[in-house]
Amino acid sequence: MMQSTAVAVWRGGLSEGHGSLSGGNETFQGAPFTSNFRNQVPGTTNPEELLAAAHASCFSLTLSMILSGDEFAVGKIETEATITLEKTPEGLAITKSHLNVHAIVPGAAPERFIEAAKQAEIECPISKLIQGGVTMEAHLIDIG
Repeated sequence: MMQSTAVAVWRGGLSEGHGSLSGGNETFQGAPFTSNFRNQVPGTTNPEELLAAAHASCFSLTLSMILSGDEFAVGKIETEATITLEKTPEGLAITKSHLNVHAIVPGAAPERFIEAAKQAEIECPISKLIQGGVTMEAHLIDIG
């Protein structure tokens, strides 16, 4: 079992407040964040953007693991995650995460790459957390 920890500190009301995030290591300490409605403040993030970053990085790592297990030399995996926040009858909810992945994997057939991407979509721990709200597009880049 592995555990990761982050701490969020929020000061003030939703519209005028501000927050800071710190992770369990020194990668980010005191990173500023705002409410998802006020993300026009330069140099800040919000929970949805952080979830998108977590999903994109988790998926890329999972896909790399799968392709490396197939003995492909992965050149590059670039994943963009788009998190959708919507008003629902129960209040605000994150309703889906869409992954758009472009990869350079020399020697990989497009069919095998798509199969590996679909497997990564299912096996990625963040995808498992989101369950049912993940969609994906996968593109193998031909490098010649």
